Amino acid sequence: MKKICVITGTRAEYGLLYWLVKGIEDDPGLELQIVVTGMHLSTEFGLTFKEIEEDGFKIDKKVEMLLSADTPSSVAKSTGLGMIGFADAFNELQPDIVLINGDRFEVFAAAFSAFTARIPIGHIHGGETTEGAFDEAIRHSITKMAWWHFVAAEEYRNRVIQLGEDPKRVHLVGGMGVDCINNTVLLSKTKLEKSIGFKFGNKNLLVTYHPATLEKNTSKHSFQALLDVLDKLKDIKLIFTEPNADTEGRIIKQMIADFVSVHRDRTISFASMGRLNYLSTLQFVDAVVGNSSSGLTEAPTFKIGTINIGDRQKGRLEAYSVIDCEPNLKAINKAIEKLYSKDFQEKLVKVQNPYGDGRAAEKIIDILNNQPHPKELKKEFYNL
Repeated sequence: MKKICVITGTRAEYGLLYWLVKGIEDDPGLELQIVVTGMHLSTEFGLTFKEIEEDGFKIDKKVEMLLSADTPSSVAKSTGLGMIGFADAFNELQPDIVLINGDRFEVFAAAFSAFTARIPIGHIHGGETTEGAFDEAIRHSITKMAWWHFVAAEEYRNRVIQLGEDPKRVHLVGGMGVDCINNTVLLSKTKLEKSIGFKFGNKNLLVTYHPATLEKNTSKHSFQALLDVLDKLKDIKLIFTEPNADTEGRIIKQMIADFVSVHRDRTISFASMGRLNYLSTLQFVDAVVGNSSSGLTEAPTFKIGTINIGDRQKGRLEAYSVIDCEPNLKAINKAIEKLYSKDFQEKLVKVQNPYGDGRAAEKIIDILNNQPHPKELKKEFYNL
């Protein structure tokens, strides 16, 4: 029986991985191990490891790594602490395969520790580009450490191969977010409103804004431009989800708190909505606004718009429901106008999500069961 160790460090990442984790647990040929780290273990970010336990999963190890700061040096130090913790965890758990999703510094620590322990890595959502965040470099670094690659689109498969990976080990499975949507029984509006303590209006926006981590000291200025626009939209209700543990993340978090305190009649904010509440909310909002990948990978399935601000997600595949704009007052205002225009709203009815058919977890589990286990992790660079 293969021991599959799944790493998760954030609330959003766990939401994406839920059906894969469940599928591994239910598979008779696989043994599930879960290691949680990062924001899951932080009071500031909602102690979201509890959601994993409430879903019925056993957490095998907790790797504490987050420092209580959001400076560049604290992120680097947190990564180092993570490597120490994951080295100990893998030494004890002895997994056959480590599964890693995405591109954050928490999973980079896990990938490096697994790689040096000569444990094969399966990497999900490789090959993507996000030019405004250091996640870009982390993602491609993990690609070079991984043995199996589970990508969301043909364009991303080609990019992983371009990085020198053997096409036989690069598998097009689709996006994990579509899996979550297709397999989750979502809440009705009445049940959702009761769950989150918030009444929807005629117009509603879901706002998630993260720092663009390759830019210096831009978070406050760019997010303030968005808040200035939202301040004038008196007829629109706003749901904020707070940013990740990134550089300058606390600046944005405090700005959200200040804004909500002044607009209590039409706003609410969450450190973590939870997977079910978040996906259910997408049914009843007009758009996802900010710079979250969810606006690109999940929102199109709900036939709603996305206002994608700045360069944080630049380079990712987009449906035509995504409106890109610069992080300034004029551009954001123009994007809001386009969102609510009759022409744009009519087009949303036919939008298609470019991230697959919602069977990613099933495909990954099939590959884990049937692909031969490598005897050693030597890789020849694949030349195009």
